[in-house]
Amino acid sequence: MSKKMLGDIMREAQKLQAEMAKMQEEAKKKTVEATAGGGMVTAVASGALDIISIKIEKDVVNPDDVEMLQDLILAAVNEALRRAQEMVNNEMSKLTGGLQLPGLGNLGKLF
Repeated sequence: MSKKMLGDIMREAQKLQAEMAKMQEEAKKKTVEATAGGGMVTAVASGALDIISIKIEKDVVNPDDVEMLQDLILAAVNEALRRAQEMVNNEMSKLTGGLQLPGLGNLGKLF
């Protein structure tokens, strides 16, 4: 491989790295929402895989059935995180053109 080719590859890698960093910063600002129990529990997650908010409707709060509320919260949070990860993966796929780059398997874990 010539020095020119190697230099071109290095420049492209640096450009991709900068674009990935920019995309990650932008993804942190985006949010996704998921609900459980027919909308009784709503969770909002960011592209940084942080839970931003949880909303619980009063009708679902029953002191005699705390387990159901816990299950609904867990379901909404897990779905919100799944959707956030999917959003990040879709954004990264746009950037890389769908290429599976070595060492970049689960890009959402870079946040």
